[in-house]
Amino acid sequence: MLTLNEKIQHLENYLSQPNENYADSFKEDINMFIDDFSDQNELLTFLNNIDSIEEIENWVDNLCSRIILKFDSEGEEINDFIYDYIQFG
Repeated sequence: MLTLNEKIQHLENYLSQPNENYADSFKEDINMFIDDFSDQNELLTFLNNIDSIEEIENWVDNLCSRIILKFDSEGEEINDFIYDYIQFG
């Protein structure tokens, strides 16, 4: 089982990987939104419900996909969209 710090480290590393496609370009937005990759950042408490590296990557990929499908840049801010996903899934 991964510790919270290991999960945070993997999340930060995964978000920092080079973009391979359009969806990956939103990893930078997520990275900038989270900003503080430490166990003191309350935004990262969602990682307590994640058990594996694969689940962390799926979480990021799902958020990137949701941004592509549902984000309305004229009606909302990207940070609000990311925050909503972190809080409510």
